[in-house]
Amino acid sequence: MDDPVNHPDHYTKGGIECIDAIEAATTGLQGAEAYNTGQVIKYIWRWKWKNGIEDLEKARWYLDRLIGGIKDDGTEPTVEKHRGMPQSIRRS
Repeated sequence: MDDPVNHPDHYTKGGIECIDAIEAATTGLQGAEAYNTGQVIKYIWRWKWKNGIEDLEKARWYLDRLIGGIKDDGTEPTVEKHRGMPQSIRRS
């Protein structure tokens, strides 16, 4: 049964909750690297059941930001939410 606050259907697939997968995947990461990795996972996780292509575009935006932070002499990008994200894909 869908619990839109604690266990939304679009975040619970195959008996695994997205938040648990994100926590496991970001263990050992910090700051923007952890944040952007988590955002990529979140949007990839839910795209089919929530916002379709819009979520895939958001995942790509965060992935590009993650890659850019790694390439920029090892410095991390900022974690300000939606900074620089095109207005058309800013909805969470």
